[in-house]
Amino acid sequence: MKIDYIVVTSDAYPKALFTFQIDATERGVNVRDMFMRLYETKGNNFSFTAGLFARPYGFEVNLSSAYRETPERGRMSQTLMPTERDIGVMVTYEPLRRSAKNKFIKVDAGLFNGQGLSGTTDFDSHKDFISRLTVKPISVGKFSVSGGLSLLYGGWRQESNYVYEMGLSNGEKTFLLDSSLSNVGQIAPRHYHGADVQIAYKHKWGQTELRAEYWQGQQPGTAITTINPGVLPQGPLYRRHFNGAFFCFLQNIVNAHHQLLLKYDWYDPNTKVSNEEIGETGTNLTAADIKYSTLGIGYAYYFNDNVKVVGYYELVKNESTLLPGYLTDLEDNILTVRLQFRF
Repeated sequence: MKIDYIVVTSDAYPKALFTFQIDATERGVNVRDMFMRLYETKGNNFSFTAGLFARPYGFEVNLSSAYRETPERGRMSQTLMPTERDIGVMVTYEPLRRSAKNKFIKVDAGLFNGQGLSGTTDFDSHKDFISRLTVKPISVGKFSVSGGLSLLYGGWRQESNYVYEMGLSNGEKTFLLDSSLSNVGQIAPRHYHGADVQIAYKHKWGQTELRAEYWQGQQPGTAITTINPGVLPQGPLYRRHFNGAFFCFLQNIVNAHHQLLLKYDWYDPNTKVSNEEIGETGTNLTAADIKYSTLGIGYAYYFNDNVKVVGYYELVKNESTLLPGYLTDLEDNILTVRLQFRF
């Protein structure tokens, strides 16, 4: 349940916005959004946001569940940006006047705690800087093109002096240990770079749309997981280089009520190794280093602007490794059927 309260100027431009949203599931009731946004009203170019709100990174992370065609976000989004929200402050440049020369450009830049809703408190004083340059949809005939560039520069405090990074030992790829006492208190780098593009084509059936998004960077974690933590990790720290992508194809059939959904995404938490290199004796590699890819196929029927039903099947594939339990692809495909109301 989401509530927006907006105050406008005499010429109908926004002056202030307050948003409050709760999420009620089998895990309990949680606050998802609670923030205030103040607008500069002289030129209507800038705004300032403070509170709990979505991180301004990437396209998929910021695509609302009310409008997202697939049931869930991709594995990389769920691992690196769990819950999507965080406490922070942000400045936005977004010309709102119709006569503005740069009305297709939006720039967000802010500082965030880092752990997001997956944690109960801020566990260190280090902040994440997150920024996004967005080019809003530009129409060229029947085509519409938009896109963006994203940056996250952050990390968290290392509690352990044991730090593992990928290297070579006797010609084999392995995690090498740095046990220097100076590692304690250093910032484990969490650096992401992302780019995305969306292309839509309008026709008599409705619309055809193609979306593509790519991330790469560094993600600190533990031996067993690369998920962005809610509490400060204890024990040895593992630094990994990752990459991943999302590709989504949407096609209306006959009319706008029927829509075909195709999506492919991958998340490789450790780009330095692959397949049978994972699990070799003495390399310290674990299931946290396995690459996953997912092909999703679905169909959506829109009864009207408020109600839709989606059937979606995901074929999940993992790398075949030497690790027990991951010698071949796991049987972990997912079928989702969802009836969704938006009002």
